Amino acid sequence: MAESYPRSLRGTAMLSSSRPLLLAAVLALAPCAADAGPAWDEIRASVFADRAIAPAGDVVQLNAPFRPQDQRAVPIEVDVKFAGGHSVRAITLIVDENPSPVAARFDFDGRREHVHLATRLRLNAATDVRAIVEASDGQLYMAERHVRFAGGQAACSAPPSGSPEEIAATMGRMTLEAIGTRTAATQIEPRAQLKIMHPNHTGMVLDQLTLLYVPLRILTDVEVRQGDERVFAMQGSITMAQDPVIEFDYRSNGADALHVEARDSDGASWAARFPVGEGS
Repeated sequence: MAESYPRSLRGTAMLSSSRPLLLAAVLALAPCAADAGPAWDEIRASVFADRAIAPAGDVVQLNAPFRPQDQRAVPIEVDVKFAGGHSVRAITLIVDENPSPVAARFDFDGRREHVHLATRLRLNAATDVRAIVEASDGQLYMAERHVRFAGGQAACSAPPSGSPEEIAATMGRMTLEAIGTRTAATQIEPRAQLKIMHPNHTGMVLDQLTLLYVPLRILTDVEVRQGDERVFAMQGSITMAQDPVIEFDYRSNGADALHVEARDSDGASWAARFPVGEGS
């Protein structure tokens, strides 16, 4: 390509030079108390510029396995709890040692004082994983966890599961499952797990038959709406695992369905409607 992008944005910039980069709109942070290495220093400068960032404290909890069973789909879980009238504006997931460190950005609408979010990421090596939360007042908070390398092939160059025919036949298929039992509390802020069938080809996998690299094709955008209200919008990268799974909570507003729209880097799009609430 003619353009040259900072390391932290390179995997996303390949998607389309005509649309904003995944985190071009994500703003910045300055040095914080957390330990930082050369990779994080470069990511921080290119993605977050010079905005201040606060330690996670009691605001952000990040869970990740110390030594995952499968580097291709490492479970990451984030819980954010604000007090004092602040709410969650965005959550950005970063994997320091990946070819595309900016894994995903999730934007939230409405006054969400607390948010639960979980997904699965590809980890190419031993690395620090970070969740950076932007509050409604613009303040940034960061939690981090170190994840060891489980061994085997680097996740971003590992071949996908399933044959090309199976992948093509199921691409874009979505499922949504309710998480937990239906109680008065969970009816107010229920949890759900969304799965979207998509290979999320990284562009780094060598086809053993053709000896050519499988072209990059990733899920770039996912939006979930509850009636007319947006629950979240996600912008993804090659660091998202194959067949992305997103577990989230939402504040019930009485609407009878969740609407999901997804797009990928080839321009394909899919939509689905899932009934929620009583009787669903």
